[in-house]
Amino acid sequence: MPFIYRSISITPSESEDILPALLAAKLSVPLAYLDEIRITRKGIDARKKPHIKLVYTLSFSAGEAVRKLLGTDPALEWQEEKPSSRLKLIQSPTRIVIVGSGPAGLFAALRLAEYGLKATIIERGEPVEERALSVQRFWKDGILDPESNVQFGEGGAGTFSDGKLTCRSKDSLVPWVLEQLAAFGAQPEVRYLAKPHIGTDRLRVVMTAIRSHLLEKGFIIKFGCRMSDLNIKNGRVESLTLNEVDEVPCDHLILASGHSARDTFELLERLNVPLQRKPFAMGFRVEHPQDLINRIQYGGGKQPALPAADYALAWNNSSTGRSAYSFCMCPGGVVVGGASEAGGVVTNGMSGQLRNSPYANSALVVNVREEDFDGTGPLAGVRLQRRWEQRAFELGGGGYRAPAQNLLDFLRLPGKGAVKTTYRPGVLETDLDTVLPPFIVNTLREGIVDFGRKLKGFVTAEATLIGIESRTSSPVRVLRDSCYESVGVKGLYPAGEGAGYAGGIMSSAVDGIKIADNIAGRLSAG
Repeated sequence: MPFIYRSISITPSESEDILPALLAAKLSVPLAYLDEIRITRKGIDARKKPHIKLVYTLSFSAGEAVRKLLGTDPALEWQEEKPSSRLKLIQSPTRIVIVGSGPAGLFAALRLAEYGLKATIIERGEPVEERALSVQRFWKDGILDPESNVQFGEGGAGTFSDGKLTCRSKDSLVPWVLEQLAAFGAQPEVRYLAKPHIGTDRLRVVMTAIRSHLLEKGFIIKFGCRMSDLNIKNGRVESLTLNEVDEVPCDHLILASGHSARDTFELLERLNVPLQRKPFAMGFRVEHPQDLINRIQYGGGKQPALPAADYALAWNNSSTGRSAYSFCMCPGGVVVGGASEAGGVVTNGMSGQLRNSPYANSALVVNVREEDFDGTGPLAGVRLQRRWEQRAFELGGGGYRAPAQNLLDFLRLPGKGAVKTTYRPGVLETDLDTVLPPFIVNTLREGIVDFGRKLKGFVTAEATLIGIESRTSSPVRVLRDSCYESVGVKGLYPAGEGAGYAGGIMSSAVDGIKIADNIAGRLSAG
């Protein structure tokens, strides 16, 4: 589409069908002059509450009459059409193994398939259909499967989340990821929404479609297989061992095991694979009525054309350098247990495609520095996470119930309300002061007061805090060079969020694609 027109707005009560006529009016040309009009971006302008606007960018083709307007209308741009290019097919007997079927692993696989290459995908958890049953059993009865849960299994941790596709990166691969997701069953509008999301229910459909596609392309997918050893010879990956027994030969290993694969981190440390500890964040989940967030953000009740409102908040204590901020906000969602180890409580947020739960939730977290870690070494952050997850389990009374407290009670303010939450497997009301280190609790108290000033009504007796949110990102980085290869082991490609190089579905997917491109480039060059 050669022309782009930005910032055409309508009210939520108006239909998108009027956009072509509005575009023609903006350009002062007959509508018949314009062809192939498409939405390329859609966002919300809520700055002047309650007068909310939906703001669009449109692409279209047109003739010389519109070209003459270039330079006179700042909203109009000419966009050179990029020729579509198919990837060069590569024939190679090389043995590629992908460990992990989260976004990094699956999109590495999809990219390899575009080159005509094949790989074996190793996943410790279950296919998404069986995995969903295991997760539901955990949420209902507190029975944890340490190999297949919210963190492990087909689709990775994102399968039981909000399915957000937001990404700060302007990488040219982002549109390719969105197109792939739409092709495999995501809503078509994810390609142009300013804040796209799939929803955990729709994401499971996408996962099964991707699996079928890869199997048709000749990929081998092994579920219920955990990488128990990595065999290195002369500084190069030679094979990996599955479930302590089966050996799989390997020339290129894409390690996309996720941020919770702690046994994998321990294995890499034993093998002297270069690792580095890295900062992350910890805190609580906060849950509000969604109607309250809608009123705060939209200045009134939500209109049918508007999505469930979200928010993003941040506060910094200049004297300590600590920051409190919201993370992984889930409008119209629920709070769920995300444990992957026995005896530890982890919370996470999740919402479906429609985001129609009467509650909104978000993590409220504080930055954790390396000097806060337990001891030394690259896995010190893992030890810190585990210690406080076990503390939350203890204060929740067992059974993976989470400790929870009304927000006003946590802030020591009058007017305490009831503890109301969607969290499963359940909560135990308790004082959250000792659930996390004092520097986190104190920073959160100060930060939440500031959040209440920014969002009038955020501090309310209707809100509940649930602990703890500890898996915001990987506490470990598996060191790699500019070619995405481990700095200490040839043929090993640390990928995605678990390796410390991404944060979320989109950036993890892009990281996996770049690794696949790099491997394909090496094979093409012989």
